[in-house]
Amino acid sequence: MSESGSEHGSAAEDRLAPVLRPVRAGNGFEEALEQILQVLRLGLVPDGGRLPAERELADRLRISRVTLREVLKVLQDQGLVESRRGRYGGTFVRARPEPAQGGEDELRRRVAAVDVEDTLRFREVLEVGAAGLCAAHGLGEGQVRRLRAALDATRDAPLADYRRLDTMLHLTLAELAGSPSLAAQYAAVRATVNDLLDCIPLLVKNLEHSQAQHGALVEAVLDGDADGAREVMREHCEGTAALLRGFLV
Repeated sequence: MSESGSEHGSAAEDRLAPVLRPVRAGNGFEEALEQILQVLRLGLVPDGGRLPAERELADRLRISRVTLREVLKVLQDQGLVESRRGRYGGTFVRARPEPAQGGEDELRRRVAAVDVEDTLRFREVLEVGAAGLCAAHGLGEGQVRRLRAALDATRDAPLADYRRLDTMLHLTLAELAGSPSLAAQYAAVRATVNDLLDCIPLLVKNLEHSQAQHGALVEAVLDGDADGAREVMREHCEGTAALLRGFLV
C-alpha cells in the first residue's frame, strides 16, 4: 500500500483540492506556506512522494513562481522537503521522524498551544455535518468509487501508513459534501488533531473499532441514511476525543 514518486491525474488533484486554493493578495507568501504545511501535516503527499510541479503549484495558489520558490526554500531549510534535480527531479517530502520517547510530554506541549475541546467539538460539527450532507444529497458514480477506494485503502494498512490513509478517508468525505469552505475548514482542524494524535500510540484494538465504524459510516452514506451516517460519525469522533482526553489525564 506504499506510494512513492510523483502522483498524477485526477486522484492527486482531488487529494489536494481541499487545501490548495488561491491565496489572497497581500499575504501570498504566508498563506501559501500555511497551505503547503497543511498538505505535509495531513500526509496528503506521502513520505518520499513528490509535490506537484512548481508551475502547477504556483497556478493553483495564484502566486508567482518566485514567491513559491521562497516558500519551498523555507520548507527545505526546516527539513520538511528536499529538492532533486534531473529528469525525475522535483520537490520531495522528507520522512517525518518517529515521535520521540516521552510522547506524553510532547503531547502536553502541543496541547498548550491549542484549545483542545474547541478543536474536538469543531471537528465533530464538521464531520457529522459532512456525513449527513453526503447521505442526504447522494453521490455520483465517480464519487462513490472515490469514497469506496478511500475506505479500501485503510483496510490492512501498515501501522506506519494508517493515520495518513485514515485522514484521506475523512478528507474525501468532507470534500464530497459539496462545500469547499467546509472541506477547507476540515483540513485545517484535522491537521491540528493529527498533531495531537501523533503523540499517542496507535492501539490495535482502537484501530479495529475505528475500521468497523468506517465501514458502517460509508454504508450509511451510500444507503442515503443521513441520520445513521451522522450518528456513526458522531460516535467515531467521540471515540477519538475520548482517546486524547485519556492520554491527557
